[in-house]
Amino acid sequence: MTDTIAVMGIRARGHHGVLDFEQAMGQTFVVDVEMAVDTAQAGASDDLTHTVDYGAVATQVAAIVTGPPFQLIEALAERIAQRVKEFPGVQAVTITVHKPYAPVTEVFEDVIVRITR
Repeated sequence: MTDTIAVMGIRARGHHGVLDFEQAMGQTFVVDVEMAVDTAQAGASDDLTHTVDYGAVATQVAAIVTGPPFQLIEALAERIAQRVKEFPGVQAVTITVHKPYAPVTEVFEDVIVRITR
């Protein structure tokens, strides 16, 4: 049986993008993290050491977003997924990277990349 712990809407300023001005000026990115975990032991014990510390996950995600730039948000999503999977107890992860200020000439609400690993 698998349960889900999610941290939605982690906002951080990054310098990711193919265009020079994206890497120079930066923009806000929003990341959603959904982790497949077994929460039975934590539910029974009420002990943080028996589950995934979602605060620590959020801190790591923000550090990756604000860190060295990637050209593609696909690469950013992959790096975040790799890091989150390193947390003990995470069986699988779905990462959604939102780029709401992407340089698209058409009117749009959001650009996202969603991966599951």
